[in-house]
Amino acid sequence: MSSYLAKFKIIISDPDSGTSKTFELEENRSAPLIGRRIHEVIDGAVVGLSGHKVQITGGSDKDGFPMRRNVHGGVRRKIILGGGVGFNPSNNGERRRKTVRGNVITDEIVQINMKIIEKPRQNKKGGKKEEKEKADEDEEEESKPEA
Repeated sequence: MSSYLAKFKIIISDPDSGTSKTFELEENRSAPLIGRRIHEVIDGAVVGLSGHKVQITGGSDKDGFPMRRNVHGGVRRKIILGGGVGFNPSNNGERRRKTVRGNVITDEIVQINMKIIEKPRQNKKGGKKEEKEKADEDEEEESKPEA
């Protein structure tokens, strides 16, 4: 690893709303991400979303090579691909040797993609979610015939 600290561009997507946020992590804030693998679930506080759980879904290195889940380690490899991350075949059955990055985040990674998999529970006075659940339970009790 290099002596300088990594600088990451973080893209966090929210599957529920279909939106994504982009921001940068520099210096000491990026240190907890080095050594993590694709599909690891981490605490959202590392990326500024306290109370959330986020999953690493991929990324790319300084030269634009994508991270691939089935390439182990933080190295670049030339592998034969038949589709998926790093290669989109134009003909059926086409395979090509392409350069991809491994599944471990190193200081050579520039962009990290993540998705939110768990949001914090909201117990504030505007708790519409809880009121809705209580209303649903009341409706279920009313619809049951009494014996």
